[in-house]
Amino acid sequence: MIVDNLANAANYFSLHPLFEKAFEYISQLDPDNMEAGTTEIEGKLLKASVVDVQLKPLAEAKLETHRKYIDIQIPVAKAETFGWRSLSSLASSETGYDENNDFELYSDTPSAYVTVHPGEFVIFSPEDGHAPLIGDGPSKKIILKVAVI
Repeated sequence: MIVDNLANAANYFSLHPLFEKAFEYISQLDPDNMEAGTTEIEGKLLKASVVDVQLKPLAEAKLETHRKYIDIQIPVAKAETFGWRSLSSLASSETGYDENNDFELYSDTPSAYVTVHPGEFVIFSPEDGHAPLIGDGPSKKIILKVAVI
């Protein structure tokens, strides 16, 4: 997991060949005028979704993992808390891996929490179990899906 300010995004471009393109796309968005929806930036290799979400109490948050995509998540409307736990320590899959949706849900509890504010981002690799959407009330966020290559 990586957490940082969007102003420092260039520090991470060398980690993946599509990170620069992902953050360039984000820099062109107007946070006050974003409509919900998904945009393919580089076909299925890089997608961005603007989503309206309902944040939930910590007790309701579930850890999830993805195998085919790296998640870059950026809160837009207000801060969002994320739970984290290493995939290597996750033992209680609730759903098994859904290959079509690149998603697995776990009943394990996070070992750490981080709160990410608008203007900041978090990157979750396939090794990072993450429990998103912790907070209170409606919000808006951007989720970039970057293919593992």
